[in-house]
Order: sequence, then C-alpha cells, then structure tokens
Amino acid sequence: MDYSTLKSVLEGILFVTGEEGISAKTIAEVVEVDADVVLNVLRDLQKDYTKKGRGLRVAEVAGGYRLTTVPEHAPYFEKLAFSPSRSALSQASLETLSIIAYRQPITRVEIEEIRGVKADRAIHTLVAKDLIEEKGRADAVGRPILYGTTKAFLDYFGLSGIKALPEPSTLDGDDELEERTKLLFERVEGRQLSMEDMERELETS
Repeated sequence: MDYSTLKSVLEGILFVTGEEGISAKTIAEVVEVDADVVLNVLRDLQKDYTKKGRGLRVAEVAGGYRLTTVPEHAPYFEKLAFSPSRSALSQASLETLSIIAYRQPITRVEIEEIRGVKADRAIHTLVAKDLIEEKGRADAVGRPILYGTTKAFLDYFGLSGIKALPEPSTLDGDDELEERTKLLFERVEGRQLSMEDMERELETS
C-alpha cells in the first residue's frame, strides 16, 4: 500500500470509529503496517487539517486517536442542535422516545435494557429537542436520572395528554416496541401531512 492510500485509509478508519477513537496499535494491526509508520501518518493528517484550515482535527485522547471538530466552531454546532427546523427524528431517537413515552418515568439503563443498545446519544437529542426532560431521581444505587416526556412532546404529536397515546395490540418484547414506535411515527407523519395539505389549501384559496 502506498503512502497516499494508507493516509486515506487511516482517515476513513478514524471516521468509522467515531467518538470511541482507536489506538495506533490497533490501526497498525488492521492495515498490517508498523505502528511507528501509522503514528507518522496520523501526525501528517493532523498537520494537513490544521494547515488547510479544515473543519476537522485529528485529536489524541486517552491514548487513542479520533476525529473532532474545531473548538472555535462550537457555537454553530449548538445553534444547529437546537434549531427548530431540525424536527426529523432518527429511528433510534424515535424508539427511545417511544420507550420513555409509554414507560415513564424511566432511567437510561432501563431504556438500554429494552433496546439492547446504548441510548446516550438518543437521549441527548431528545432533551435538546425538548421532547423529554428529567423527572427526578430513581431510588436506586447512584440515584440515576428518571426521564419523562414534556409538554412540547404532546404538542409535537398532537396529543391532549399521555393517556391519549395510541395503544398497540397485545404484543410482547421487541414486537411491542416496534409497534409503539410505528404508531408514533405514523402519528407525526400524519400531522406533517395535514399541515402540508393545509398550506396547499391556503395557497390555492
């Protein structure tokens, strides 16, 4: 593998590993190149990003390397995160929201036990969109945060209250979660369609 290709591969590896990062040793094992060579390429990437004024940086954190954003750009990312126009919810966020809506108040650990995957990012997204909020602390070891839905959640889904949540048929486990998520998705999709229809009516009237 030539140097240019190796550099490109390393950049891709950093992107794929995300926030977790990866050590130079692990990268070396993956690309089958000496660790010292990998370190040199990583340092070269660091210089490239800085020299060219790119929006990303290669950062060394806790013995590993990962792609990060430029600290000075943080205000723009915060503005993006709280932008009302970013109303679409990912499948992971919608599943997490479904669990919280139907089983609140509930802790992050309980959510993760139901979904089988980490929920930190989805919870952060939902809090940022004001769809969920802290409802106190659980009476358990570490006093974990309890999450529940907000008034904005009711407005978002056009509900008069939590009791107005659409009820799925009698299912268990993953099937129940899937149907509840589908019901929420269909509800918000229906509201968006209705608003679009209303706008079209106003335009033609």
